Amino acid sequence: MNNKDCIVRQQNNLAFKKKIKKPKWIKVKIITDDYKINYMKSILRKNNLHSVCEEAQCPNLQECFNNGTVTFMILGAICTRKCPFCAVLKGRPLPPDENEPQKLTKMINKLKIKHIVLTSVTRDDLKDGGAQHFVKVIKKIRELKKNIIVEILVPDFKHCSELALSLLSTFTPDIFNHNLESVPRLYKIVRPGANYTRSLNLLKNFKQKNPKILTKSGIMLGLGETKEEIIDVIKDLSIHKVDMLTIGQYLQPSDMHLPVIRYLTPSEFLNIKKIALSFGFLNVFCSPFARSSYHADQQCSIQ
Repeated sequence: MNNKDCIVRQQNNLAFKKKIKKPKWIKVKIITDDYKINYMKSILRKNNLHSVCEEAQCPNLQECFNNGTVTFMILGAICTRKCPFCAVLKGRPLPPDENEPQKLTKMINKLKIKHIVLTSVTRDDLKDGGAQHFVKVIKKIRELKKNIIVEILVPDFKHCSELALSLLSTFTPDIFNHNLESVPRLYKIVRPGANYTRSLNLLKNFKQKNPKILTKSGIMLGLGETKEEIIDVIKDLSIHKVDMLTIGQYLQPSDMHLPVIRYLTPSEFLNIKKIALSFGFLNVFCSPFARSSYHADQQCSIQ
């Protein structure tokens, strides 16, 4: 049996694994007054914009939308990768919307956003992986609001990292984020098509080009990683000069996605946070519901 067959078998075994009952600390508080939530959804639809909150089925959506915060997903809603943990649609994406930067700035102004988080689907179909589109959006936002904090969460730019980083260094964000997502041993199952070392080097190389810009990364737990593997990833991110870190619990979006192997307790997250802070990160956001963009403005504060 070759390596590819082994990976497929592992995925199939995981897919049929019996679901673990969610513990009490994982249950999301339902907001019954959903006026603000529906309003946010309606203006996204009206402007033909996407949010990773909806597309990735984020558990924090109700809270964030109710508070008037949203993480915009640019470059469409269809991803060229097939990561089995992610709920975002996979397939052949449409060409980038040239009017998206203008539509985004209009909505940012309407919502009076002071800290904007921009992410995107992975666009392996584009020569620059969509980097120039990120730059166009950042530039348009800066033209509208000089004092806004712009945070970008980018894909790994698999075939064009050098070109992408050169473009992103011409008009930089305030925070550059790229998530490792998991530990190296699980990459071929969790992030097929990605490479752990390549993702680390993307963070390192951006920092070398832009030493004054904060860098950030995140991982999700509960897919079978060991505590030693978690600490090794934290150490690698520290060595690669990453400033900020998010660590949260993986939650299965549907029966078609990778199942949760284990739910870590809040005390385990607290312990991991203490370990991560000992490596010198400026900020570590570590809890069951921690996500890259969840309370992103608060994550900027130095602990």
